[in-house]
Amino acid sequence: MNDKNIVQMPDGYLNKTPLFQFILLSCLFPLWGCAAALNDILITQFKSVFSLSNFASALVQSAFYGGYFLIAIPASLVIKKTSYKVAILIGLTLYIVGCTLFFPASHMATYTMFLAAIFAIAIGLSFLETAANTYSSMIGPKAYATLRLNISQTFYPIGAAAGILLGKYLVFSEGESLEKQMAGMNAEQVHNFKVLMLENTLEPYKYMIIVLVVVMVLFLLTRFPTCKVAQTASHKRPSALDTLRYLASNARFRRGIVAQFLYVGMQVAVWSFTIRLALELGDINERDASTFMVYSFACFFIGKFIANILMTRFNPEKVLILYSVIGALFLAYVALAPSFSAVYVAVLVSVLFGPCWATIYAGTLDTVDNEHTEMAGAVIVMAIVGAAVVPAIQGYVADMFHSLQLSFLVSMLCFVYVGVYFWRESKVRGNLAEVAAS
Repeated sequence: MNDKNIVQMPDGYLNKTPLFQFILLSCLFPLWGCAAALNDILITQFKSVFSLSNFASALVQSAFYGGYFLIAIPASLVIKKTSYKVAILIGLTLYIVGCTLFFPASHMATYTMFLAAIFAIAIGLSFLETAANTYSSMIGPKAYATLRLNISQTFYPIGAAAGILLGKYLVFSEGESLEKQMAGMNAEQVHNFKVLMLENTLEPYKYMIIVLVVVMVLFLLTRFPTCKVAQTASHKRPSALDTLRYLASNARFRRGIVAQFLYVGMQVAVWSFTIRLALELGDINERDASTFMVYSFACFFIGKFIANILMTRFNPEKVLILYSVIGALFLAYVALAPSFSAVYVAVLVSVLFGPCWATIYAGTLDTVDNEHTEMAGAVIVMAIVGAAVVPAIQGYVADMFHSLQLSFLVSMLCFVYVGVYFWRESKVRGNLAEVAAS
């Protein structure tokens, strides 16, 4: 960082945002968007190839987001001992290692080995998200922390759309759906066909490795500000245990964690089953069905821009209360509508997902003292484990009622809670503003 006009404040924030570093940091967001989107492709592919139930196919998300849960706190300790940049470089390295595991997985052709490769990628992404989300909020003036994170998050759907397109053209085949193609084959032909389909899953990860190496080199060559709270001789940094006790006693922080858990779980559940929903309600193949996920991420991208504009003009919590009410109604329609229009509404609901993660993240982080920032950010990232739980529950409900469509009521209930969370936050912030004004 060569701009001498940029000064770090005692609370770790900067007086102005270094543009190149912020753009490079924001380029990390599409990297995990791509990996997450490919999971939606893998769920559809694995369900047919391995003859899985909806619950078993959702274990892809459990392996992926379980890695976030286990590694987020170790990642925060690395940040605390070193820097955000070091944690990012570790994350990129582990991400590359996870991608390379798809080489043996595609040849071993076992579901367990694929889950192991997905888990390895998630470990790297946990380092990236733990570092990048907090770093993005801090690499500039504190007043614009939420806006910066929302801008960085706007890059996410670009990577997600790229992931879906890679899966659509490199993983899925042309012609009829996989199940229909295999229905006309004998046992040997089915086996050979399944092996070929699993080998196709390797293709997107070859390109991802190249991109990751380029990004890693750019980070190695670029200087970044530390963005850490200034320490004084009279002030000792709290231990990890002290910080966890402090966070556990913070009621607003706890509510934010639950909201993030359910929001991420809902978002991933909807995206995980949109392709399957299109296949179930329409006479189309996997490649055509995956197009609806491209539309979903386009809606997500547009929704972020709209939200960024609205939240600079209106109260952010009230904007998101409205989003949550509309989102819950949309998901109720998806669950109950007796036509293919449910798929279009499942796509449209992604417009309302846009601002939730960043607003919950920055708002929850804002409830803690600066000395606990790194660990608090890690705990918020751990809430991503909701994506390991909610899709599995939704898959179980789909199997239990023999209706994937009806299972979207699980996601609807999550959106209801998110709306309640923003309503309570609006009340709290209003009371705090009144106290400050008096």
